[in-house]
Amino acid sequence: MNSEELKKLTERSIENLMASMSQGKSESLVRYLQMAARFHRYSLHNVLLIALQNPNASYVAGFRTWNKLGRFVRKGEKGILILAPITKRIAQDSCLREVETMHVVGFRSAYVFDVSQTDGVPLPSLGTVSGDPGIHLARLVEFAASEGITVEHSGDIAPARGISLGGKIVLMPDMTPAEEFATLAHEVGHELLHRGERRATTTKTIRETEAEAIAYTVCSAAELQTSTASQDYIALYNGDSTVLLESLAFIQQAATKIIRALRLEGAQLNGPDQT
Repeated sequence: MNSEELKKLTERSIENLMASMSQGKSESLVRYLQMAARFHRYSLHNVLLIALQNPNASYVAGFRTWNKLGRFVRKGEKGILILAPITKRIAQDSCLREVETMHVVGFRSAYVFDVSQTDGVPLPSLGTVSGDPGIHLARLVEFAASEGITVEHSGDIAPARGISLGGKIVLMPDMTPAEEFATLAHEVGHELLHRGERRATTTKTIRETEAEAIAYTVCSAAELQTSTASQDYIALYNGDSTVLLESLAFIQQAATKIIRALRLEGAQLNGPDQT
């Protein structure tokens, strides 16, 4: 399918939504918004494409990613068509030396599959964070405000626990204090590292790995028990120790900034586990 056909498919999805809304069928809008929350790290066009092809999709990944997670797409299953960026390394002069950065130069058609279309080992269940962050939760909210980031709560983002929107973070209500602290630390990590020019040079895997590594480091400094929560989360996004090592400077800089703001300077700042 070429780019023009993809464009027409996306436009058809938008037209369907607009037609339903004009007829007073608000459930169509709700369904799309739920899909947008479920896949909030995808572009609007890809959310619309997923919603059009599989409205009940819950967790999608490419064929190879499922294989790495120990799951396999069942024979005969039809893929969900999305747009994948085509990136290219471009040399630029920076501080009197030449560096290479990744830039999006186009898009291609790609296919993902919902977990319901796969068989294999169960997905790692995301571990939980336990303990009491105490005053540090309020201090983390204050730190966000000092960075020009508002923090709100809304059940509309379910099943996501938190969303970073650039200057605003939305959290699910009714989480435990420890879960809210960890989720907020993750989203603050996104706000600090992934809302500027650097976003264009990183992949989703890098961004998620960095944000969760920041959350892990901050939670550890606050003496919360993270069990396997961060490791499992990073595994779901196919991150590994190589990604962590490449991003360590950014992770440590952001985590240290947060930890100092929370007045946890005495804590160990060794960063996430590299194994």
